Formats: sequence, C-alpha cells, structure tokens
Amino acid sequence: MPQKLFIGGLSYNTTTEELRELFAQVGSVVSADIATDRFSGRSRGFGFVEMESDEDAQRAIAQLNGREVAGRRLSVEISRPKAEAAGGGARGGGRRGGGWR
Repeated sequence: MPQKLFIGGLSYNTTTEELRELFAQVGSVVSADIATDRFSGRSRGFGFVEMESDEDAQRAIAQLNGREVAGRRLSVEISRPKAEAAGGGARGGGRRGGGWR
C-alpha cells in the first residue's frame, strides 16, 4: 500500500523531478509534488512524495531524513492528513453583519 511522506526543508530551487529522482534512489516512487504559492508559483520549501510501500517509505525516512541537499537539511516524515475544519464548514454563532431587521 502506498505511503505518503512530507518533505520539509527543500531548497526553493528544487524541482519536482529532482525530488522524484532523490527518493527513487531509496525505493519506488509513486508520485512527487512540491507545494507552490498559488499567486507567485514559487516553491514553499516543502513537498510530498508517495512511496510504493511502507518499507520504501521507512527506508526513505532512515536514509534521507536530516540529509543535506542543495545546502538545506531535509526533514522526512510520514504525512499526516489535513485536519478537517470544525463543524464541516458550517458557521455557528447567529447572524453576521448588520443588525436585526
């Protein structure tokens, strides 16, 4: 079963292909993605790599966590799911804005 990893500490110049190639050295990569700013398109310095198996993910953590790449020290860990917004997007607390009509 594929395992998604969070990769922190990336150089702002690292490309998705470079990230994929780095992790392919330690196991089978399903996908790689670098987070970018939606307005500027610039890297945000972190990304995600999905490894084919838990064993590949654990090997990647053991071999790449703390490794210096492009002058920056990588942080590699199992990705945690985003926390869901409280209330599923529903807003509580009554009316907003102007007074009662």
